[in-house]
Formats: sequence, C-alpha cells, structure tokens
Amino acid sequence: MLELLGLLAVGVVAGVVSTVVSLASIISYPALLAFGLSPLAANVTNTVALVFTGIGAAAGSRPELKGQGGTVLRLGWISALGGATGALLLLITPSRTFELIAPFLIAIASLLLIRPPGVRPGGNHSVLARVALFAVAIYVGYFGAAGGILMLAVLTAVLDQAPARVNAVKNVISGLANFVAAAGFALFGPVVWWAVAPLAAGFLIGGWLGPSIARRLPGRSLRYLAAACGLAVAVKLGVDALT
Repeated sequence: MLELLGLLAVGVVAGVVSTVVSLASIISYPALLAFGLSPLAANVTNTVALVFTGIGAAAGSRPELKGQGGTVLRLGWISALGGATGALLLLITPSRTFELIAPFLIAIASLLLIRPPGVRPGGNHSVLARVALFAVAIYVGYFGAAGGILMLAVLTAVLDQAPARVNAVKNVISGLANFVAAAGFALFGPVVWWAVAPLAAGFLIGGWLGPSIARRLPGRSLRYLAAACGLAVAVKLGVDALT
C-alpha cells in the first residue's frame, strides 16, 4: 500500500512537471528504479503510464488548444510514427549508445529554448521541421527522459505562437508518440503492471493540473525554466552515463 501511494504521489508531481517544464521522466524513472524495477522495465513501465499525462494535459489545455486542431493533425502523425520507431529500436537494440548521446541532445535543445527570437525556419510545413520532429519523437519512444524538452525546442522554433500555446501542442504531440510506443511495450515489453496503475493515476491528475500552472507563468519564464531544468538533466544523465 505504501508503494502504491508513493507511486501515486510521484505521478502527480511528475505529471505537473511534465506539462510545465517537460521533465516527467526525470522524476518518475528514478522512482521506479528505487522501487526495484530494472532499467528496461522502468523505462517501458514509465512510458505506458505517461500516456495518462497526455490525456490529462489535453483536458487541462483546452483554452490553449482552441483553433489548433489543424496543427495537431499535421504534426501528430509524424510524432506517432517516430514514437513507434523509437519503441521498436528500444526492443531490438541495446540502449547504451543512445544513453551516451542523450545528454548532448538535451543540452542543445535546452540552449535552443533560450536563444533570442529570430526567423523561424519555414513553419510547420518545412521538411526540416518535420525531420526534426520525427527524430525527437524517436527519442521519446526510445528513452524519453527530457524528450519533452526536445519537442518543445522544435515546436518553439517552428510555431509562431505564445509559449503557453506551444507548450499545449507539445503536450498533445508528445502524448501521441508516448501512446504509440506504449502500445508496443504493452504487447512486447517487460511492463510491470502493478506499478503502472498508481503512476498513471498520478500522471492523469498532474497532467490535468499542470496547464493551469503553465498558463500563469510569463512566457519567457516558462522557456527559461525549461531550459535551466534541461541543462541540469543533461549534466546528470551525462554523469550517470559515464559512471
């Protein structure tokens, strides 16, 4: 019972953090390891539970998502395809190489978030934007830690919208990548189902609460907070990968 309550609490906190600064896995993944799950089992269990963050975030972000159905449809299928590709890679290849490069990807994405506003490279129709989104979705499906930081960086570069609206699109798009990856893991991965239920319930609550917090933050504060957290995560993952 204490473990279930502990995972519920972890899920709530991680769900809020996911929707505000895109770092749910940095809280929930180590928690699952602490509860005795193996790294692979913790990764796939976390991904399955994260589906409920996307559901909660979509419900809580309805004001920011108003009028964005077309954008979500245009980008959502790319994210879903990338998530499926990442899940397949995780199931058939060792994760060591990706773990080594993940800190660098996260650090670069975090720095992109704080760059001065400039010309946006072609909007969400550009080939470069779609390739970048697909690559990030692969990462989300494969490992996922701070994947939302990468997704937010890509969407910030291609969507000329307020940060809270970009963050809402990120929540839905990354949720699609998580959903497709989770479906594959549910069928073929070592998911620990007793841990999924309380963690998912917490993610659902936290994902619903998070957007109300995000919309109260000034636009620049949201980007700077996400960037600072992302750089901290990059350092931690880099140290972990080399030790």
